[in-house]
Amino acid sequence: MTPRFTIAEPPDEAAREAGRLLFAGPVDFLKGVVAMDGLPPADRLEVCFAGRSNVGKSSLINALTGRKALARASNTPGRTQEINFFAAGDALYLVDLPGYGYAEAPVAMVEKWQRLLKAYLAGRATLRRVFLLVDGRHGPKAVDEEIMALLDRAAVTFQVVLTKCDKPRMGELDQNVEKTFACLAKHPAAYPEIILTSAEKGDGVADLRAIIATME
Repeated sequence: MTPRFTIAEPPDEAAREAGRLLFAGPVDFLKGVVAMDGLPPADRLEVCFAGRSNVGKSSLINALTGRKALARASNTPGRTQEINFFAAGDALYLVDLPGYGYAEAPVAMVEKWQRLLKAYLAGRATLRRVFLLVDGRHGPKAVDEEIMALLDRAAVTFQVVLTKCDKPRMGELDQNVEKTFACLAKHPAAYPEIILTSAEKGDGVADLRAIIATME
C-alpha cells in the first residue's frame, strides 16, 4: 500500500517546549570531517541536513539553533566539502552535509564527496533521520531524487523540508507540495510528513525543533 504523504501537523505544546529547551541550550561547532576516520564517536543520536547547493541549508540551521553564523553560508556554491558536526548539549549531533548538485564543482571533488556521503550514511548506526531540504519554489529536482535513491539503498529514513516557502506566488507552493508528494511516493525511505519552512520569516522552525527534540 502506497503511504499517504501529508504536511506535518503543528506539534503539541509539550513537544514545542522540548524543542525550545533543546535549542536554548549550547549548540557548538565540533569539527569538520573529510574522511570516515575523522568522525566523532557515535555516542549520541544524530540528525543530518542535506540539500542542493543554495537551497538555504545554512540559513535554516542558523534559524533552528538561534545562532546567526553557526553554519556558514558560502558565496561559492559547492565550495564546502566537509561534513560539519555541531553538538547540541550532550545528547545530539546536528550534521551538516555538503551541498550537492552544483555543476561547476570539479568532478574529482564530487566523486570524493559522494564516496564519503555513501560511507557515512551506510555506516552511522546513530543516525536517526536525514532532513532533506528541497527548494519550495521549485519542488524536487533530478539531483534531489538521486539523493533520495541513495538514502533508499542505505535504508536511512529521510524527511523532506521545503525551504523558502514564503517565496512562491499564491498557488505555486501548493503545486510544488503535490509534486513533492508524488516524488516521495516512489521512495521507500521517505518519511510520510513534510515540513514547510521559511528561515527568513521563521515559519516551521519551531515545528522542526520539536520534531528533533522528540525523536527517539
